[in-house]
Amino acid sequence: MLPKQYRLKNQKAFDATYKNHKIVSDSVLIIYTGKQKKSPDTLTRYGFVVSKKFHKRSTKRNRIKRLMRECVRLGIKENKLKQLNSYMSFIVMPRNNPDICKAKLSDIQKSFYKLIERIK
Repeated sequence: MLPKQYRLKNQKAFDATYKNHKIVSDSVLIIYTGKQKKSPDTLTRYGFVVSKKFHKRSTKRNRIKRLMRECVRLGIKENKLKQLNSYMSFIVMPRNNPDICKAKLSDIQKSFYKLIERIK
């Protein structure tokens, strides 16, 4: 589970990240980036959104959220997300594609790390 200090928690934080309008996407994921940090001491926070449009069943939506959270947690643990420390927040969303419901962690990780390279 992703530690609390790395989570986007309230609606204001999500709205501020959406307002920045910096979006990177591919066929699996969409990543919204927040503003640049003013002080490097603050942690980068991550939010995960899977809408009802994605799938009617909450179990499918929750599975995708768990996979995305695990991807970010492993990236933080292995220090693969250090280049993202200049941003305040990120929102990760899946594409509205029925094949993503069958995706594995490795598929989501490949997509996530590919998008991170494009954010730099």
